[in-house]
Amino acid sequence: MSGKNAELETMASTIGARAAVRPWRLMGFGYIIPSLLLLAAFFIAPLWFVGEMSLREGRLPPPGGGLWQNYERLFLDSFYFGVIGETVVLSLVVTLICILMGYPVAYFMVRHASARLYNLIIFFLIAPLLTPIIMRTFGWQVLLARRGLINEGLMSMDLISKPLSLLNSPVAVVLGLVHVLAPFMILSIASVLSGIDRRLEESARMLGASRGKTFLKITLPLSMDGLGTGAILVFMLANGSFVTLLLLGGGSLQTLPLLIYQQFNTTRDLPFAAAMSIVLLVLALVCLFFQLRLIRRKGA
Repeated sequence: MSGKNAELETMASTIGARAAVRPWRLMGFGYIIPSLLLLAAFFIAPLWFVGEMSLREGRLPPPGGGLWQNYERLFLDSFYFGVIGETVVLSLVVTLICILMGYPVAYFMVRHASARLYNLIIFFLIAPLLTPIIMRTFGWQVLLARRGLINEGLMSMDLISKPLSLLNSPVAVVLGLVHVLAPFMILSIASVLSGIDRRLEESARMLGASRGKTFLKITLPLSMDGLGTGAILVFMLANGSFVTLLLLGGGSLQTLPLLIYQQFNTTRDLPFAAAMSIVLLVLALVCLFFQLRLIRRKGA
C-alpha cells in the first residue's frame, strides 16, 4: 500500500505542477499578443488590401477582362514585361559588381589589415549608412554633372575636350546603387571569412597547394555562405530601389518602383500599381526564400 500511496502522491504532484505551469504559459503567450496585433494591423492588413486592389478592374483593362486582368496586362504587354526584365537585370548587374568589389575588400580586411586599419575600414563602411540616401544621391549629382567635379577634373587634365554626359544615365544609376549597397556585401562576406579556421589554409599550403589553389579550394567554398547572403541582400535592396533611380537615372531606366510611382501619381491606375507592387513583393519573397535555405543549410 505504501508503494501505491507514493505513486499516487507522485502523480498528484505532477498534475499539480502541470496545472501551475499552464497559467505561466498563458501569460507568456499573452506577452506576444500586442506584437501580433501590431503585425496584423500594419503589415498583414495593408498587404491584404493591396492584393485585393490588384484584382480590381484597372483603368485600361485588357480585352476580356477577368480577375487577373492587371497581371495579364503586366506580363503579356511587351513594354511592362520588359520593365520587369530591366528591373531584374539592373539588380543582377549591381549584385555582380558588389561581389567583384566587395570580396577583395572583405578578404583584405580579415586577412591582411591590422586591428586599427580593420576598425577604420569598418567605420568608412558604416558611416555612409548613417547618412540619408537622398544626401548621398545628391552627392553623386555633384560629381557626375556636366560641370561636376569629374568632368571638371578630366577637362583640367586635357583628357576630354567637352563634358561627358554621365548624369541621367544607367552608369550613374549603377554607381549610385553600388555605393549604397556595397557595405552590405562587404560586411556579409567579412563576417564569414573571420570565422574560417586559418589552419585549413595553412594545411593546404603545407601539402603543396599554391595561394591561388588554396583560395579556390578552401577559402572561397567556405565563404560562400557570406557571399550568398550578401548577394541576396544586395539584389533585394536594388530590386526595390527608388530614390537613386529617380534622381540619377533621369528616365534612362524604367524599373518597377519607378513605374509604380508613375501609376500612383500620374495615371492614377491604382489596381495596376497594386499588381506591380505584388510582383515586386514576390521577387523579394523569392530572395528571402533562398536566404532561409542558405541559413538552414549552414545550420545543418
